[in-house]
Order: sequence, then structure tokens, then C-alpha cells
Amino acid sequence: MNTKYLDFIQKNYDFPQKEFRLNAQNTLLFHDIDLMQLIKEYGTPLRFTYLPAIAQNIHRAKQWFKNAMLKHNYQANYHYAYCTKSAHFKHILHEVLKHDTHIESSSAFDINIIQNLKKEGKINEDTFIICNGFKRNQYILNIQEFINSGHKNCIPVIDNFKELQLLQSGIKPDFNIGIRIAGEEEPNFEFYTSRLGIGYRDIIPFYLNKVKNNKQVHLKMLHFFIDSGIKDSIHYWNELDKCLNIYVELKKQCAELDSLNIGGGFPIKDSLAFNYDYQYIADEIIRRIKSACDMANVAYPDIFTEFGSFTVGEAGGNIYEVLYQKQQNDREKWLMINSSFITTLPDSWAIKKRFVMLPVNHWNKPYERVLLGGLTCDSDDYYNMERNIDGVYLPKYDKDKPLYIGFFNTGAYQESIGGYGGLQHCLIPQPRHIVIDKDKNGKHHTQIFREAQSHSDFLKILGY
Repeated sequence: MNTKYLDFIQKNYDFPQKEFRLNAQNTLLFHDIDLMQLIKEYGTPLRFTYLPAIAQNIHRAKQWFKNAMLKHNYQANYHYAYCTKSAHFKHILHEVLKHDTHIESSSAFDINIIQNLKKEGKINEDTFIICNGFKRNQYILNIQEFINSGHKNCIPVIDNFKELQLLQSGIKPDFNIGIRIAGEEEPNFEFYTSRLGIGYRDIIPFYLNKVKNNKQVHLKMLHFFIDSGIKDSIHYWNELDKCLNIYVELKKQCAELDSLNIGGGFPIKDSLAFNYDYQYIADEIIRRIKSACDMANVAYPDIFTEFGSFTVGEAGGNIYEVLYQKQQNDREKWLMINSSFITTLPDSWAIKKRFVMLPVNHWNKPYERVLLGGLTCDSDDYYNMERNIDGVYLPKYDKDKPLYIGFFNTGAYQESIGGYGGLQHCLIPQPRHIVIDKDKNGKHHTQIFREAQSHSDFLKILGY
């Protein structure tokens, strides 16, 4: 009978995979990075960012849309935009902007980051800055200042009826805008229509009454967003078709309208069994847009996508050590990690998000079903199942031989949701964070981005 952990993985998944394989010592490699060597050098818990994964996904998406446009003879441009809210770190933005990309912002401080990047030469006049979100006073002021500084490719996306007037009150030159559609969510959502954007039936009247005869304002973009992301579902395709109906009707009224922004992102791998046909989805998006425009006899719009999680999610990982095993009853074995899921992977308890979870070592040992527990006193600080398997399976625990486990594709949102560098539940410190890059010769090199939090960090925040 095959009882090794490696046998379990190979029985249930296609393994090895492009980014995951074992070395001669049967320990895990991630993009050919020796994780045991990282552990020896930097210890655990450890947070890492692998920058080459960002470039890889940007170029993959560009190629899928290029292929789709060639296939359907779609005569317009594709623009890849990155949602900064997914991860605002300087090393992330610097890597993203190396690859002919644009930026989507969602709050006032985003504009301050963008101004900093422009001063550094990372952003130029051709970079589109798409300003989304509900805009409070400081966000309005920052957008006004940025447009007044001469950045013509800044496009504030109007979220409500009042925003256009607020923006125009402090902007001197002519400027472009977008309008966001308030999309209808899936039936299982707790609400029917998104709180963001303007309703379908109100968009054309808003344009006719507030924009059409406004000589300073030019409508360039219609913004479509579904919170559940881009997926092959009846709901998604129905909403896209409704958006396209609005686009072609609006285009007939507004010759300047030339861009369609498809908000909502591509999914990322959350299991070794992950299966998503990205090329098919890109093909279907382009096919539907082309068909709607051909039927209405209007020009094809330039396509913008706003990929946040897809850009950075698969660049992140967390490594923990199992400290202890607790047999709490006849059925439940708890492995206690040397950190906390609530503080380092808040999505795992807040929205029950699953990540790729694999042991780093002991792949030749027998396996067992376990529960993973974090260090806080909160009963929700646990991880109990994988994306497609009812449970967590790991090599059997041996108190004399440390077991290390990795959570992968954790690069989006976890730091901002968890309050990176701030107070954490039960004062569990943020782990050391390293950045991994690859040089021109293909050799990996690492540097420490931030050390683990110390007691003095917490005391300072708390006012002691």
C-alpha cells in the first residue's frame, strides 16, 4: 500500500507542476528555489515575494488577448492595467511597470504613490492612470492636482452623479473621464446591485445631461466590473452582454468613447487541481465585444483589463514551522504553526479562501489528516481543508525532525487586509519578509525587505 505523502500527492494531482517539484533530497522547490535553503538562511516564519512571477503573468495575459484579437481580426488595442490595491509595495510597482503596463488607483494615497513613481521615471506620459473608487475630498484634490500637472492620460472613472462636478471644480485643462456601470451581482450575494458605479438605465441620461455639452469633459471609457471576477458562467456572460448593449448605445451618442474597461480579474491557482482556460475566456470576451460592435455598426473599443490578484498573487508565499502536535480527541490532530493564519493570511479565515498548501520536507514519510492551528487565542485561527479535498493532509509529525509547510500564491491583499507592520491579534509579530529576483543569467538572489516585528515595534505603536 502506498502511504508516503508523495504517493498521496501523485495519486490526487498532476505532480510535479511548472512551479512545484522536488529536488534530489525530496524537498520542495518553488520556481527552482530551494525552500529548505531559504529556511536555513532566513528562518521561519518567513514571507517571500518572487518578482519574476509578476512578469510572467503580465506577459501571459498580453499574449492571450493578442491571440484572441488576431483570431477574431479585432482592430483595436489591448492595455494591461495593474490594481495597486492588491499590493502597494515599491518592489511590486517597480516590477509591474517594467512591462509596459498601466495603473488603476482606488484611493487618495494611490495618487501620492503614482506621483512618486513618475518623479522616479517609472511612469511616463503614456501611462494610463485609471482612478476608480468612491472619491472623498482628498482623492478628488489629488486627482485634480495630477491632471493639472499635465498628465493627460489620467482618467477618473465617475462613480456617482456628484463626482463629475466635484472634479471639474478644480481642474483647469480639458480632461477625460470614464463611467462605471453598477453591475448586478450573482444570485447568492447578499445584495443585488453593486454599491459602486451608476445603474444601467441612468448612464445614457447622465451622459446626455451632464457630459455631452460639457466642452471641458470628454467621455473616453466605459468601466464594467463584476466582483466575482472573470469566469465562465452564465451570470458573467449575461452581465458582459448587458454592458455591451450600453456601450454600443453610448457610442452612438458619443464619438469620443473609445475604450472598454473590463474590471474584475482572472483567477489564480488555489490548488494543484486548479483548471482554468485563460485563452478560451480571452477569446470569448473579444468575440462577444466584436459581435456586439459589428451588429451595431460601431468601431471596436480599446480593451483595458485591471488585474490585481492575477498580477501579484502567484508571486507570494509564506513558510511556517510546525511547533507541536496536539491530539485533542480520537479524530482530531492539531499541528500548531509558529505564526498565525489570522495575522498573516487573513483571507483564510475572513472569507475562507484557500491557498496552495504543501510541505517543504518529509515527502517520503507516511501522511495523515490534520488540522492546522495558529498561535492566537482566537478559535477562528485555523486552516482545515484544501480547495478540492475535504481536509488537510501532511507528512506525519515527528517531534525530533522539524516539519515545514508552505502556503503559496498568497501575494495579493494579505498584507493590506492584515495591517502590514501594525498591531496584530495577540501581538503575534509579522514575519521576516524577503524579496527574490532573478538576474540576467537566471540566477536567483534574495534580499531582506523587512525584518520580523519586534516587541519595541509594538510598544511604540501602543504608546509605551
